[in-house]
Amino acid sequence: MNRNIIWRKIIFLALIAAVLNSYDINAQHEAFEFEFGSENTLDNLVYGKSNEASTIKWVNVNTVKEGWTVRPDGVLVNLGLPIGVVRSEKQYENFILKVEWRHMESGGNSGVFAWSNADPKGDSPLPDGVEIQMLELDWVNINAKDGVKPPIAYVHGEVWGVGGVVTVPDNPRGERSKSVENRCKGKGEWNTYHVVCVDGVIKLSVNGKFVNGISKSTQKKGYLCLESEGAEIHFRNLEIIELPPGVTSAEQIAPLLDQ
Repeated sequence: MNRNIIWRKIIFLALIAAVLNSYDINAQHEAFEFEFGSENTLDNLVYGKSNEASTIKWVNVNTVKEGWTVRPDGVLVNLGLPIGVVRSEKQYENFILKVEWRHMESGGNSGVFAWSNADPKGDSPLPDGVEIQMLELDWVNINAKDGVKPPIAYVHGEVWGVGGVVTVPDNPRGERSKSVENRCKGKGEWNTYHVVCVDGVIKLSVNGKFVNGISKSTQKKGYLCLESEGAEIHFRNLEIIELPPGVTSAEQIAPLLDQ
């Protein structure tokens, strides 16, 4: 084939790739919202006002609308691409989060960010905050290096500060905190997380038992984020119970974003 023709084809393909990439970048910043899950206050529950729960609104940060679907049965389906997050409309300080989740792909990756600024910086598609990890059990097998598997602690609820947020791990694995017992179920099976977040302390219960936590988070009020990280994941029965606020300084609060 003529060298000039080859070069013209290369340039043409490069231009198409640039256009598609530009479209994808713009699409990831499209404005969309959806409602999923419910919130209530501790006082309402104590005084018999559970019927005063309200629906939680989620706002896109850097994903695409097609990546998130709330099915008629109440299950939120995330397709995993592009990598990024959606955030809660409001910020939370002290609260209890309950969420059920299941991965639909072997080695799937996702998570929840608590006390987040919901504002990814630089080349990272993910924001700051405290990440509560959700990895499918086969992740350790897929990511084995030289026949050595990563510790099972990766897959069932590691908790740690990201993006400049510093935390003290209950069960250290470097800066991260690993669970003391593997309680997660595998692909296609529902897992239940209860996450108690109070005054810079987070305790995580996996399928009915507390197994991990962190303390002294340098950021302890912010947005809640659901993560899209390369694999299809389903969420259901997400509930937030807001607890009374603590003594929190301005430096410990994530900046407010435009709604």
